[in-house]
Amino acid sequence: MSEKKQWNHPNTVFEEYKQGQNYKDGLGARGLYEQNRINQRFYEGDQWYGVQCGDKKALVRYNIIRRAGKYMQAMVDGKPLAINFSAEGVPCTQETRDRVGERKKTYREESVKGVAHVDEKNVPNAEQVGLLMDVLGNYHKTTAERLRFDTLKSRVLERSFVTGTGLLYTYWDDGVKTGQFADEGKKEAIRGDIACEVLDVENVYFGDPTLDDVQAQPYIIIAQRRSVEELKREARRSGRPTRDIEAIKADGDTAYMAGARETENEPTDSRKATVLTKLYKAYGKDGNTFKVMAVRVVEGATIRTPWDTKLCCYPISKFSWGESPNRIYGYSEVTHLIPNQIAINRAATASVDAVMKMGMPMLLYDADVIRDELTNEPGQAIPVYGMPPESPVRYVAPQNFTPQFSQLTDSVMGNTMNCLGANDAALGDMRPDNTSAILALREITTLPLQLLQNHWYAFVEETARIWLDFWVHFYGKRALKMMEEEGEWYFPFDAAMCDDLIINVRVDVGPANMWSEIASLQTLDALFQAGIIDAWQYVTRLPKGSVPEQTSLIREIKEKVKGAATAQEGAVPPTGGADAGGAPATDPKALIGMMSPEHQEKFNQLPPEEQAQIMAQLQGAM
Repeated sequence: MSEKKQWNHPNTVFEEYKQGQNYKDGLGARGLYEQNRINQRFYEGDQWYGVQCGDKKALVRYNIIRRAGKYMQAMVDGKPLAINFSAEGVPCTQETRDRVGERKKTYREESVKGVAHVDEKNVPNAEQVGLLMDVLGNYHKTTAERLRFDTLKSRVLERSFVTGTGLLYTYWDDGVKTGQFADEGKKEAIRGDIACEVLDVENVYFGDPTLDDVQAQPYIIIAQRRSVEELKREARRSGRPTRDIEAIKADGDTAYMAGARETENEPTDSRKATVLTKLYKAYGKDGNTFKVMAVRVVEGATIRTPWDTKLCCYPISKFSWGESPNRIYGYSEVTHLIPNQIAINRAATASVDAVMKMGMPMLLYDADVIRDELTNEPGQAIPVYGMPPESPVRYVAPQNFTPQFSQLTDSVMGNTMNCLGANDAALGDMRPDNTSAILALREITTLPLQLLQNHWYAFVEETARIWLDFWVHFYGKRALKMMEEEGEWYFPFDAAMCDDLIINVRVDVGPANMWSEIASLQTLDALFQAGIIDAWQYVTRLPKGSVPEQTSLIREIKEKVKGAATAQEGAVPPTGGADAGGAPATDPKALIGMMSPEHQEKFNQLPPEEQAQIMAQLQGAM
């Protein structure tokens, strides 16, 4: 057997699979698989699993792990992100951007008319490349919406918080319908597009786990449980011989799969088998160039022989919640919160149990003296033989209770949440008496998450780079759907345009959604009430979606303003926002001085604290 065949033989792939399992089993005190199962139980709230404490005991749980986790996940992915593409070595000046905007308008108009292509002979190279980069940035939003990328990101974040590592796998799905045709007669349909799947770290094995770089791995193995019939159909499509197809049999290899507590009792009639997809790099003769190859096998048989994925990088993007040196697998925040969670649950349970016994003590009675049946609802009556005649019925004195249990519970919960940055201001549990102070406190609290956010932006950027790899190598010639304020239109894309380009990806981060909207509304209210801006300026700057039918409202105000301007002859240009010399105002006092006499009088009648608040909001806006 040749070295090439041995490298992709099912026995070799499964041997590498076993080596990866042994490595993960040695991570930490319990191993990666067992620790992740425990973390998942605590995150879901199943925090008394396996504890022998009686069926009637009230087991209290305050799931701070999930609350803190959801808060931290929201903070990491709480800002809107925009992906921008740029070509290395191609300048892009403001003049070029202006020409790109005009050219894009031409494409949009021609697309509405049904013209598939626009002549590019007279378009400068820099302008053409700038237009292409702008189109790719817009198409990224279209693809993200089609794939529900926000949902995928949330799942990756949650898996990384619970297990330490979140993985997103991008693949080509031949079954996706695009609604486009390669010929004018609309007989040759264009099918296929990228798809994404969130992978569990338990099911992914890296060839060199000491390298914290996905693209530097010698190979990556993805383990999946799939039905035998589905695997046989894929083997037939791949042209595998009959002996390989017959060798595909169901197995019970579920011990090392993610969610083993659900798969360990897998029904026997489901007839599933563990299939391994191995991604690896095949280098050229020069030792520098390579292509990403793939092979798919089961125990003792090959489902699909090695094929060229056409990609230049592994289609897997990784996000680690906590990074360990010389290890590609991250560590979970939940692992270190479990002792705190157990202490909180035990203290709360002891406190509740003591209070219930004080309020509903158990009743003891002499069954030799009292023959009738007694009940002690809502407590419990216990027959005891040999009680003293003078006290045939008595209550059991409840155990002494100390309020320190409640104090302990509150103290551990509060300190744990504070250490995670989830204080009252961050969680919105404070009275909004001083909005500016709350916002400032929240910003300070979230500063430790900035490093984690930077890693998250790198994950989003890597995912966009993988999508670009698919667009360049799979799309060929097809129309890309553009979604803009002017409407939807299609750009005639040709992947050959990217052949000689080195394309960079950059993530642009916007302000946090919720708090920035609140601050924006407060500033707009102050400017409008002070008479510095009019209704048109106010409505057009409202956060999107803050009022119902916002678009139609803007259109109505625009028509009203236009009609008033037409009716008024010799209208004077508005001076709001500038001083007497026409320069923009830079001092809040100057803006106050620009108010009408009526508004100035109202402003002067306000209490000093309200005047100071308006001045502070104006200062913040500028």
